[in-house]
Amino acid sequence: MRANETRINDGIRAAEVRVIDEDGTQLGVMTPHEAVRVAEAKGLDVVEVSPTANPPVCRIMDYGKYKFMEAKREHAARAKQKNIVVKEVKFRPRTDDHDFDFKVKHILRFLEEGDKVKVVVMFRGREVVHRDIGYRIIEEVLVRIGERCIVEKPAGIDGRDMHAIIIPRPVEQLVKKVKPTKPPVPKAEEPGSEEAGAKVAGSL
Repeated sequence: MRANETRINDGIRAAEVRVIDEDGTQLGVMTPHEAVRVAEAKGLDVVEVSPTANPPVCRIMDYGKYKFMEAKREHAARAKQKNIVVKEVKFRPRTDDHDFDFKVKHILRFLEEGDKVKVVVMFRGREVVHRDIGYRIIEEVLVRIGERCIVEKPAGIDGRDMHAIIIPRPVEQLVKKVKPTKPPVPKAEEPGSEEAGAKVAGSL
C-alpha cells in the first residue's frame, strides 16, 4: 500500500477508530471490524478520512462515488489553472509603421489568450544611447492597447535592450462603455415668471 493511499475497510490498521455515519452522525469509537460490519449492512464502505487523529477518524460512505467525486474536483481544479506563458514581442528603434501595427496585433492576441507579454526594444551598436526612442516605442504600444492590459513591470533597461512586461486586465476591470444619457426634460414654467406673464398679457 502506498503511503498516500486512502485506507478502507479491512485495510485500516488502527486498533480503534472514531466512526462517523454517512449522514454525519457520530457513532463513537469502535474497532475497524465493527465499523466494517455496520457499513456492510448499509452496502457502504469504511473510509479512513483522518489517519493522524487519535484515534483515527473513519467515515461510512460509498467509496467508489467518493473517488469519482474527488477525481472530478481535481480535474476541475486543473482546468482552472492556466499555465502563464510569457510571450516576447520585439521591436527595433526603426520599426516601420506596418510592422509596428502587426506586432501590436500579436500583443493583443496574446493578452486575449491570457498570456503575459514582454515588450522588448532591441538596440544595436550606438543605438543604445537613444533610450528615449525605446521609451517612446513602449509608450506607443501601451497607448494602442488601451485598457486591455496592466503594466506589471514598467519600461527599463536590461543589458543592451529595453523591455516592459504587461499582463491581461481582468474582464471585470475592463472599462465599460458609458451609456448616453437622455437630455434633461425642461421644467414647466412656474406661474408668475416673466415668460408666463408675457403669455397672459398677450392673451388679454
